Amino acid sequence: MFQENTSDNYLNSVALICEDDAFQKKGHSKRTLSPEEAEKLARDQALFEDQKLTVLEAGCGVGNCLFPLLEEDLNIFAYACDFSPRAVEYVKKNALYNIERCKVFQCDLTKDDLLENIPADSVDVATLIFVLSAIHPDKMHLALQNIYKVLKPGKCVLFRDYGLYDHAMLRFKSGSKLGENFYVRQDGTRSYFFTDEFLSHLFMAVGYEQVVNEYVLRETVNRKEGLRVPRVFLQSKFRNPANTKPLPP
Repeated sequence: MFQENTSDNYLNSVALICEDDAFQKKGHSKRTLSPEEAEKLARDQALFEDQKLTVLEAGCGVGNCLFPLLEEDLNIFAYACDFSPRAVEYVKKNALYNIERCKVFQCDLTKDDLLENIPADSVDVATLIFVLSAIHPDKMHLALQNIYKVLKPGKCVLFRDYGLYDHAMLRFKSGSKLGENFYVRQDGTRSYFFTDEFLSHLFMAVGYEQVVNEYVLRETVNRKEGLRVPRVFLQSKFRNPANTKPLPP
């Protein structure tokens, strides 16, 4: 039970950091935590403060989530990967990068075997934070199978991404639609908007067990433009069952 709470708390911390960073890049002001959120975050961080964790951050970008987490918790060793070689090099040039605390490498989760960089069954917590939505729906299962191989039996993937009818989805014009709930931005990047049912089927078809799978509703404020927009995310946790192998595609 304590371990389950640990991964929940870790996800909450990661999500808050990544969420704020993503929103600021899109022109929104940084979201201020309510007193209740701030108190809960402090409790959560204290709860897993002394737990030694091996973490995989799948889709680390330029380290905007990775480095704050390593600073917050000295007991974390992190594997981190990203599709972009430029992002990986950027992370390695960061003054906080330390090979004794993290290993960063380029990886296409749908093609490149994580076992080339991470031992099998070695990861306590894997995160997919605003990453899976950028992968074509037909290939999402390949990324999940890849992560399954390095995750310890009984340990979890922590997921957070865009939910169906999020404000970002409603802003797309009809010409941007690639498929059901799947869109392309002007810069060529893609975004899928998840339902809890689709996500559950996706993970469980690979062999994971569902632990938590629920929508999170937020409101983002753009003070510069005087806008308040509703956000819809899906926050979930799926476990690698003990003594099982990933199901074949």
